[in-house]
Amino acid sequence: MKITYTGMHGDLPPKLQEKLDTKFAKLSKMLEQRGEKEAHVVVTGERHLHNAEITLQFYDHQLVGIGSDADLFTALAHALEKLEKQALKHRAKWREKARRSEPPKTAESGPAERAPAAVDGDRTPRIFRVNHHERRKPMTLEEAVLQMEDGREYLVYRDAEKECVSVLVRRRDGHFDLIES
Repeated sequence: MKITYTGMHGDLPPKLQEKLDTKFAKLSKMLEQRGEKEAHVVVTGERHLHNAEITLQFYDHQLVGIGSDADLFTALAHALEKLEKQALKHRAKWREKARRSEPPKTAESGPAERAPAAVDGDRTPRIFRVNHHERRKPMTLEEAVLQMEDGREYLVYRDAEKECVSVLVRRRDGHFDLIES
């Protein structure tokens, strides 16, 4: 892991620098799976308080650890601990998402979409429940026929005149069947 220090006026004592390098090595072992990472360490001081901010990129996320203490090494250690917690959290989220047994649920864009007959060797058809008619405003039969002009095979709508759910189905000969409930 490449570490860039900014704002440090002097070097840490060799033993403290060795401990800090060990902590960075532990973090880099956890993060460096796809190429080498680069960490930016910014140290600022206000009277007797040292502020340390460590920033690095991880799977398109910017992880930031901030620590403050009177001792510079302790401030850096707190920032590294916070950064490690964030990295563990993001890594767990990524693993959970990547190892999901079934694909995430997506919103159906229209009633014309159908489920594939066989998915991954499973020969049982899947059923998708679509309740689009509850959210839409009622329409007349003529408006429903106009909606069918874009090539849909069927349309479920609420009839404005009869206040019931109706299904308009396109037949193979080009005519329509109307099913009213």
